[in-house]
Amino acid sequence: MRKEVDFLVIGSGIAGLSYALKVAEKGKVLIVTKSNADDTATKYAQGGIAAVMYTPDTYEKHIQDTLIAGNFLSDEKIVRMTITESTERVKELIEWGTEFDKNEIGEFDLGKEGGHSEHRVLHHKDSTGLEIERALLKKATEHPNIEFWENQFTIDIITQHHLGEEVRRKTKDIKCFGAYVLDPQTGEVHTVISKLTMLATGGIGNLYQSTTNPKIATGDGIAMVYRAKGRIDNMEFVQFHPTSLFHPGETPSFLITEALRGFGGILKTKKEKPFMEKYDSRGSLAPRDIVARAIDNEMKTSGDDCVFLDCRHLNANSLILNFPTIYAKCLSIGINFTKEMIPVVPSAHYSCGGIKVNDFGMSSIQNLYASGECSSTGLHGANRLASNSLLESIVFSHRASVHAINHFSLVGFQEGIPDWNAEGAVLNEEMILITQSTKELQGIMSNYVGIVRSNLRLKRALDRLKIIYCETEELYDKSILSVEICELRNLINVAYLVLKMALARKESRGLHYSLDYLPKNN
Repeated sequence: MRKEVDFLVIGSGIAGLSYALKVAEKGKVLIVTKSNADDTATKYAQGGIAAVMYTPDTYEKHIQDTLIAGNFLSDEKIVRMTITESTERVKELIEWGTEFDKNEIGEFDLGKEGGHSEHRVLHHKDSTGLEIERALLKKATEHPNIEFWENQFTIDIITQHHLGEEVRRKTKDIKCFGAYVLDPQTGEVHTVISKLTMLATGGIGNLYQSTTNPKIATGDGIAMVYRAKGRIDNMEFVQFHPTSLFHPGETPSFLITEALRGFGGILKTKKEKPFMEKYDSRGSLAPRDIVARAIDNEMKTSGDDCVFLDCRHLNANSLILNFPTIYAKCLSIGINFTKEMIPVVPSAHYSCGGIKVNDFGMSSIQNLYASGECSSTGLHGANRLASNSLLESIVFSHRASVHAINHFSLVGFQEGIPDWNAEGAVLNEEMILITQSTKELQGIMSNYVGIVRSNLRLKRALDRLKIIYCETEELYDKSILSVEICELRNLINVAYLVLKMALARKESRGLHYSLDYLPKNN
């Protein structure tokens, strides 16, 4: 099937939906999601969204907190722009129906998380992302100009690389003309031709054995842009959330929000000894890269499988009221966190790098925008400040929509786009090859490219990755398309980018911590 649409949006989290709601006022929008529309990383965001709302907080304080957390590798212009626009964007979320918690006098009940100097995190209990997703999805599904294609897998963006030689010669800069979209149920590949395309495809967490990301987070958008020769940036900075629930065998790992430490929870060893003060004067509320490395070191030193978050000294009723989701989850595995410590371990959580975009969310490929975790805006630098991710999404999707609305009337539909060519492909019955390669890849990344790295580990990982890459490309070229083979291919592309950029960074900085280099500003 062929379809023409003004705006193509790939992904249905906060980045994709907020952009779609705005551009839908000017044209027809198609939102493509690889799972159900509500199955996004946004839904799993517990802590909240950071924004300056009241004094004594100021934009300058939030700006400095962001720069410090990012190990001064952030783009200060982008940081200032994002933070100063935060208040208006949050007000817009509220206008769209998002309900944030308020205190007894009717003001927003602002939380405080690691790296923040003030209480500035708006939240909805401990399920803020779920509330934002609910509000935006309700508004989007009711909009007459927005159409959803759920459970459809985007294989590749369409560029002149898919067109004839004559078109390629005439087009100097790379342009995006839409995307090829696989229907896993029928095996048909749809050709979607769009004037403008937004990638809001989320993160890369499933590169690793343990991640807080949903199963759909396989780096699809980043891999598509890499294959199309677009610019990718800062992939070495993979954030491990310090505290996911230690419950072996569960995928994804259940997130224990940083807000619980902001509420007063203290990290301790199995012997109930606090340890964070050894690593940072901010204790359990140090930035995530520092806390994750501290936990990793404690586990390696002690030989324990996990550390613990102790909330037993806090008011039980307040704990349950503010963190009902975590309370229920812990109870389901036999832990009452008002009376027992919570076992926690670091898990892959967030990619600070991705598709390089400018201050209007424009990628290096013409007519292609990116927002959210798949993008690299310059906000996070070497480490993301807690609760800045939802903020980044809403700010950059707004700015991308402004640019898109002003330019889409100048863009026409590209002619001569061929349908997907599947000649020579045969049904691949060797699914074990795909699943085993995926497990092998995750093992390589977890063991060699995790919280602590070295040149030897990175080079060993790259050597093993090359073998998996060759095997997978051979399988891909001759197989009828499946989501599994496409996701594996995307993960391999993204793993290569992480390794390549990690090897190129000859320093320890933020989330990239190498045994071969002395750390700076850590």
